[in-house]
Amino acid sequence: MSIFISPACILNPMDLPLAKPPWTKLGRRLESMTRKALYEHHMLDGVSKVALALSGGKDSLTLLFLLKAISGRGFPELEITAIHVTGEFSCGAGVDLPFLKAICYQMEVPLLIRESTQKREGLACYSCSRERRRLIFDAAKEVGATTIAFGHHREDHIQTLLMNLLHKGEFAGNLAKLEMIEYGVTLIRPLILISEEQIRIFAREHGFHRITCQCPVGANSMRKKVDKLLYELEALFPNARSNLAQAGFLYGSEKARKNPQKTYADH
Repeated sequence: MSIFISPACILNPMDLPLAKPPWTKLGRRLESMTRKALYEHHMLDGVSKVALALSGGKDSLTLLFLLKAISGRGFPELEITAIHVTGEFSCGAGVDLPFLKAICYQMEVPLLIRESTQKREGLACYSCSRERRRLIFDAAKEVGATTIAFGHHREDHIQTLLMNLLHKGEFAGNLAKLEMIEYGVTLIRPLILISEEQIRIFAREHGFHRITCQCPVGANSMRKKVDKLLYELEALFPNARSNLAQAGFLYGSEKARKNPQKTYADH
């Protein structure tokens, strides 16, 4: 269902974290890095419609604001549709939905809402991720968008690389652009050069609402454990994050391209 909120339902615009130019120094930096990723990986070549996976967290909101700001400025004018997956244990379960609707209304971005069917019994990151992606893919196709933007950042790329390496003996991180031929869609990750800390600071600058994960297995997930390992590696090797990210781009991407469906599932 496509949601277009009437003005009577909108919160006071002054209460909304609407990030747009003119940017702060950090905002200019994030836009520049996003443009670099979009350009170098040809993410928007021939693209006019983009579906955006919008959980309502700091990453997806940052992606929404940056793509909206970039649209028509050095890149094609984009018809952006946001897709939010709700549900008791979904990644967007802790978000204030009226708040998210109000943001999309003010940004003039249509919002599609789909509901996850995941239950506590048998809940697992892999099955949840698989269902969420299916819902997003199907919703994107409904509006004629075959390019889907996700808010995965540099740390997501590094964590995926380490999980594939340690769990499966494969050196493969996230791809900036991935054609999912089986599903007829292309995934893009415009924030992949940006660190999570940069996004966190950007979110604070613009007053993003903080949401907490409602998933009972999320706190003990493999991704969380690998994130903790990253901090331990960083204590020994201060450049560990940037070096792993760069190595993943240089050496891991070809492996992932050849066998994208067998790499460790994204969160």
